[in-house]
Amino acid sequence: MTTLAVTINGEARRVPGPATLLELLGHLGLDPRSVVVELNREIVRRPRLAETRVAEGDSIELVHFVGGG
Repeated sequence: MTTLAVTINGEARRVPGPATLLELLGHLGLDPRSVVVELNREIVRRPRLAETRVAEGDSIELVHFVGGG
């Protein structure tokens, strides 16, 4: 299995690759409907998660929505 060195929320990590952002979210156990994904300082809209590939050295920020009232 190939892995990629990426930074997720400021933490260096190795993740399975090749992968799309949608596959990465699945690997991390995250629901794409409850997360905003920023790839290399650009927000990736949900419809593009399945077509956007993760590359070696990418910087990924994941922001979770929190419900409440």
